[in-house]
Amino acid sequence: MSVRDAKKRIQELLLVAKIELNGDGDADIQVHDERFYTRVFRDPILGLGEAYVEKWWDCRCLDQFFYRLLKANLSEKIKKDWHFLYYILKTKFLDFFLKTWNLQTKSDAFEVGRRHYDKGNMLYQAMLDKNLTYSCAYWKEHATLDEAQLAKLALICKKLQIKPGMRVLDIGCGWGSFCRYVAENYGVSVVGFTVSQEQYRYANSYCQGLPVEIYLSDYRAIQGSFDRVCSIGMFEHVGPKNYHHYMKLVHRCLKENGLFLLHTIGNNVSQRYPNPWIHKYIFPNGVLPSIQQIGKSSESFFVMEDWHNFGSYYDQTLMTWYANFERNWSLLQKYYDQAFYRMWKYYLLACAGAFRARDLQLWQVVFSKGGVANGYESVR
Repeated sequence: MSVRDAKKRIQELLLVAKIELNGDGDADIQVHDERFYTRVFRDPILGLGEAYVEKWWDCRCLDQFFYRLLKANLSEKIKKDWHFLYYILKTKFLDFFLKTWNLQTKSDAFEVGRRHYDKGNMLYQAMLDKNLTYSCAYWKEHATLDEAQLAKLALICKKLQIKPGMRVLDIGCGWGSFCRYVAENYGVSVVGFTVSQEQYRYANSYCQGLPVEIYLSDYRAIQGSFDRVCSIGMFEHVGPKNYHHYMKLVHRCLKENGLFLLHTIGNNVSQRYPNPWIHKYIFPNGVLPSIQQIGKSSESFFVMEDWHNFGSYYDQTLMTWYANFERNWSLLQKYYDQAFYRMWKYYLLACAGAFRARDLQLWQVVFSKGGVANGYESVR
């Protein structure tokens, strides 16, 4: 397809989402390189992101651009447009191939730690709250990121009905914010697992003096018995081929009267493969689960006691992270280049737009082994 024809078709699609080429609105895009059009035709998702990082196009408010793009459901329109035949066939081939291929094997478990979480604690300290909680905050009654993240940790403890003397497992403990919070405030012992060297070192120091053990290990190595299990923003790295094994492992580790809380980003539809751009540049091998996938993998092991969706709060969380990142860029640019700046900005704002459009969700699901006697009381 010629550049002229590609430009015309892309312009028609964008107008459906009320986005103008080279317009002056907040969501409009300004194209600096005419090769942008054919590149996006070859690969709409990966090409769009790579072209932005390479400065082929710009947008005043990327979050608004993605909100309109996703709200207009352009991805579904592309799947039915013969002009994108190459992309459609490639996607169908990938879907067929990944029916048997496991992207998230044990040997690959540490890749996301090396490529994402080990980018440098300075980056995350500049972007996150003071306790380095890298998951959706709970903004219901709070105005600052620090308050909203503490509210989220408190909410998890209430949902898990934490009591003194319990033994708690945190699968994917990050920099240790939940481990420290629950140990300090509830008098429990905690075991945390991470696949990130940087998180492991930081969490050990951060939780020093408390009954907290941090392990640098894949979740498949977990042993022992626990009163409560939580997984906060880690299930996205497990992968569809491993959901059943993951649930089986948690069931084995959880005491008979225990509770398990799963905090995860969720997809509206079931998928077997990652978002191409996110996979290549942000979270290698990450796949977001759907309601169906969580239900199918857990039904043999657990009773679902509560399902809470507060995905709309992730928009606010991501916009706050971006504001912090932008405000501290003058310090960070000594260690990261302009390509990283544009990549990270694209990641944060594209995700914010996706949550705003309700294309992505954030779920907290509480499970028990055989049902809570007299019923489980939901906490909000």
